[in-house]
Amino acid sequence: MKVLLVHPNFPGQYAHLLPALVARPGVQVVGIGARRVPVPAGVALHVYEPPPPAEGATRRARAADAAIARAERVARIALDLRRQGFRPDVAFSHIGWGDTLFLKDVFPEAALLLYAEFYYGASGADVGFEPGKPPTIEDAVRLRAMNMPLLSAMEASDWGIAPTAFQRDRFPDWYRDRISLVHEGIDTELCRPDPAATFTLPDGTTLRPGDEVVTYVARGLEPYRGFPSFMRALPALLAERPRARVAIVGGDAVRYGRNPPGHATWREAMLAEVGPLDPARVHFLGHVSHEALHALFRLSAVHVYLTVPFVLSWSLLEAMACGALVLGSATPPVQEVIEDGRNGLLVDLFDPAALARRMAEALADPARFAPLRAAARRTVEERYDLRRIALPRQMAVLDALAARRRPPQFTGPAP
Repeated sequence: MKVLLVHPNFPGQYAHLLPALVARPGVQVVGIGARRVPVPAGVALHVYEPPPPAEGATRRARAADAAIARAERVARIALDLRRQGFRPDVAFSHIGWGDTLFLKDVFPEAALLLYAEFYYGASGADVGFEPGKPPTIEDAVRLRAMNMPLLSAMEASDWGIAPTAFQRDRFPDWYRDRISLVHEGIDTELCRPDPAATFTLPDGTTLRPGDEVVTYVARGLEPYRGFPSFMRALPALLAERPRARVAIVGGDAVRYGRNPPGHATWREAMLAEVGPLDPARVHFLGHVSHEALHALFRLSAVHVYLTVPFVLSWSLLEAMACGALVLGSATPPVQEVIEDGRNGLLVDLFDPAALARRMAEALADPARFAPLRAAARRTVEERYDLRRIALPRQMAVLDALAARRRPPQFTGPAP
């Protein structure tokens, strides 16, 4: 089987799939991406230069213009591959950014599989979710324009994969019937509890299991991941729990949404709002290594994961696999994974007072919540385990497409 993997941030969501394919006898893997990264031996990665912002494009046309520009660069590489004799059985490409758009034209004989991450809309998800901020006609126009390249990719594709039911169900009915529910998978051998875990803070303090440690993790410290609510909850928490320390992982760059008005970053904006926080107790760690992140999950007394209805972060499931007590927002797709009081705790995303109370409860009586930690890990083992569930399902989809069969949809959790 010959497989073409396309992702601008290669390997992206194929991080686990790529080495599994390479290890499989008789499989040839070729990649196309917009950055040069190390790849397993035997994988040919072809890199394109991302196009500059379009000059003269209207604000509403920018997404489509950028997508077409990327698609053209990917298509040129694909044409070169075809001229060199490469004919993939399956081309697997992320639906976003535009890379997918012309692949079916270059490789009409290939089955085109989309990583169907998210379909935009002015209702039912991230936009208009915050109370008092209903979507505007400008939002609806912007999102419809953003969906234009996605619709073209969907029309050309043969099948899709979505990691959560919430993300799958964002797509139109006519395409949803061509989506398999397959998460990328969590390595539960790597992500596992460790009672001897430690993490040393920049000030030299070493954190250990049993300490009153609150953790918060997001790629970007921003409203999409509930950062304002978390910050608003900290003064009350710190006052009630004088031994508590807070470890915040994430960068200041906004990944989703907009920068705060009048401030350079959301961290600056929230510190201006809530006032100074004791730097000996509240630690902004920036980005840390994956190994360090897992150490934090293992020793965390309570891990806070907040999000508007949007793409589910891997960090949530990795924290659960490490045995963390997760306090999450009562929003989809978090509710798809966590049941309040069974394998974690849930709180209203926009209620900082309730968030502070629940964090304090978890710190005050850790033994009471120990069963939730064990249940959290079981949830990941039973539904998202990389080797037992995710990779076999991904391979089943690829094998079916390569054989020109209809893939299984895997509409529910693993048995």
